Amino acid sequence: MRGMFIETETTPNPAALKFLPGRQVMPAGTREFTDPEAAEASPLAQALFDTGEVTNVFLGGDFVSVTAAPGTDWSQLKPQVVSVLLDHFVSGAPLFVGGGASGIAVPAEESLTVEEDPADADIVAQIHELLESRIRPAVANDGGDIVYRGYRDGIVHLQMQGACSGCPSSTATLKHGIEGLLKHYIPEVTEVRAA
Repeated sequence: MRGMFIETETTPNPAALKFLPGRQVMPAGTREFTDPEAAEASPLAQALFDTGEVTNVFLGGDFVSVTAAPGTDWSQLKPQVVSVLLDHFVSGAPLFVGGGASGIAVPAEESLTVEEDPADADIVAQIHELLESRIRPAVANDGGDIVYRGYRDGIVHLQMQGACSGCPSSTATLKHGIEGLLKHYIPEVTEVRAA
């Protein structure tokens, strides 16, 4: 496809850039690759890790966030990343080995870090609603995602992914922005912790 243009945006993490190919990347959910071994599941992620300067690849609905190793010169790396993305989208290559979407979205139930009390089901439902409607869209703007890891005794456990996982502001975002929002709407919530 000629004339394809990939936009880039900065993220709160100076080491990460967000690339917008102008089309859908992930049909549903998000997927993070934190090392070359994990990236073998996706030809696109693998090609990005193959530049040798990439430490994290995060696939969102309509973007790819790439985190570079410390000291990387983005002016050198950015054209390489753009070229990898263009090759991928123009050739119509599958996003994952085997072409299927298997293993993309991991059900939250399997990955809770705390055991939930069934009596808290209403609170948990409210937390999910806020995460989906308010918090995840904002975090996606920053080139990442947030994963729910459980609620227990007033404490919400969340995990930051993508550009947001390594950035200096992620803890602040988690503690102030997200904690403030959840406490405001759900009085039972007393704290948000990074899982």
